[in-house]
Amino acid sequence: MISSEKKIFIADDDADILSILQLMLQTKGYNVYATSNANDVFKYENDRPDLILLDIWMPIADGREICTRLKQNNLMCNIPVVFISANSGIKEITQQCNAQDHITKPFEMKYLLDKVHNILFNTEIN
Repeated sequence: MISSEKKIFIADDDADILSILQLMLQTKGYNVYATSNANDVFKYENDRPDLILLDIWMPIADGREICTRLKQNNLMCNIPVVFISANSGIKEITQQCNAQDHITKPFEMKYLLDKVHNILFNTEIN
């Protein structure tokens, strides 16, 4: 089991993806906050997550806008952001927004879990 002290914030407008990601990450021992409103991440300035998984296309707040705001926020700028999207330009968007990484939808859960672990613990998993 992974340290439950690691906190992950997930924002996606697809309720099924949110539920699945929350369940799988909690099963691995992470504390997870999942929402369809990416603006909610700013409620956690005093209890910052260790990682943010962010969809790009969302109706309430676009992931690119949220990532840009995070990178300009002195308290949250060092939190790794990983975009999760079916956007064909996800690689370029990741670079433009200074996000840590990206995962293209659809994705395999093992791939996502390995990437999350690698970013949180700075290790490579084969």
